[in-house]
Amino acid sequence: MAPRTSPLLPGLNTPTYDVPDAALALHDGFFAPDKADELFAALQTRIPWKQEPIVLFGKEMMQPRLTAWVGDEGVSYTYSGITMDPHPWTPELLFIKHHIETISPVKFNSVLLNFYRDGQDSMGWHQDQEQELGQNPVIASVSFGATRPFQLKHKYREDVPRIDIPLSHGSFLLMQGPTQHHWRHRIPKTQKPLGPRINLTFRNILF
Repeated sequence: MAPRTSPLLPGLNTPTYDVPDAALALHDGFFAPDKADELFAALQTRIPWKQEPIVLFGKEMMQPRLTAWVGDEGVSYTYSGITMDPHPWTPELLFIKHHIETISPVKFNSVLLNFYRDGQDSMGWHQDQEQELGQNPVIASVSFGATRPFQLKHKYREDVPRIDIPLSHGSFLLMQGPTQHHWRHRIPKTQKPLGPRINLTFRNILF
């Protein structure tokens, strides 16, 4: 569905998406190109990336991407049978966190990082609705590197078209309200030659 312009950030391309059961706002170019380049380079080299095994349909396989979990002390996160204990915040992540919190209605205590090395790295259909995220979680998604389509489909309504949102270098997508209860999302594989991409999804884990 076509986005509509929002006045949240004058001077930036900030569309919201007029879809049922969701609250989505894309702040494209939230981080200036030079700053986005600097952050992207730092995240590639200073984050302790690793590839985790997961179980899908009874079979263990390696996740098709690299991941890391960063957050306040004691803020662990479990998804797909994986429990992640937090690494400490880096200066770059604190910088990003500070700036997105000028727009977000909540403060974040953690972030899940995903490193897509090329077009064959991906994320399958899922929802961010784990119990520790609470009711109607606010998820702030920041992307650096190659542009990848972020696809969303309604969980219950086949009459609602799939949404494809291109997440470009330095973009910031804010998801809130009932989005995670009604919509699944993914990053699909592609045969196109693509460079690396890092995505950060900031969250607030409730105790």
